[in-house]
Amino acid sequence: MEGDRYDRLHEATDWIQQRAAVRPRIALVLGSGLGSLADEVSDAVVLPYREIPHFPVSTAPGHAGKLILGRLEGKHVAVMAGRSHMYEGYSAQQVVFPIQVMRRLGADTLIITNAAGGVNLGFQAGALMLISDHINLTGRNPLVGPNDPRLGVRFPDMSEAYSVKLRAEAHLAAASAGVKLVEGVYLGLLGPNYETPAEVRLARSMGADAVGMSTVMEVIAANHAGMHVLGISCITNMAAGILPRKLTEEEVLETAMHVSDEFAMLIKSIMSH
Repeated sequence: MEGDRYDRLHEATDWIQQRAAVRPRIALVLGSGLGSLADEVSDAVVLPYREIPHFPVSTAPGHAGKLILGRLEGKHVAVMAGRSHMYEGYSAQQVVFPIQVMRRLGADTLIITNAAGGVNLGFQAGALMLISDHINLTGRNPLVGPNDPRLGVRFPDMSEAYSVKLRAEAHLAAASAGVKLVEGVYLGLLGPNYETPAEVRLARSMGADAVGMSTVMEVIAANHAGMHVLGISCITNMAAGILPRKLTEEEVLETAMHVSDEFAMLIKSIMSH
């Protein structure tokens, strides 16, 4: 089975390399409503997910579903405009397939972003949160099954899942760009329903500052592959039970769009440091 996966990764990587000369050092995953940054990639080669062998295709709103290879702030990048989620019906292994492909393309750093609900009562919608750690309550893990040592070790360490060095650099970059940045723990759930007020209270009691339906699988796979990870959540809404209104997908996308310029400024500042 592991041989089959390695063969699929090789096939996808080879297909991409035949169409793009760029050898990215940085992989960037853009979450819900945050995809506008992809338009700023220069010398871009745009590859729709549906054309890349074995790539999962994004179906969620706000996810364009294309891989862009080129330059951003002078750095060679591979940018995922949109991602796939397990709630769409994909397995954990399918969700992380693009991360493993970008690693094989040459990326050793992953900047991963998402839209998340605020659990910390001190947060406000529109805040940008640097992820310091995560809690995996999805009940899934992309490393379950036989381990292929060509992809990573059997038992990867997760004591620094999100690079301390990259987080320090991100704070400096945010300060120089005039962007306010908070920091906290991201809790991942399977979705697709928004959390209940009781689940949000549980998340807060566990030490979570934000909650969402993505990111955790990709970060596990990136650490397995030896990548350095920086995670950023856009707090698009306060989680259920905090404010006296119901949650909607439209609110999430609207808030993400509203802060997209500030978000793009932050990412570009981080990459230029």
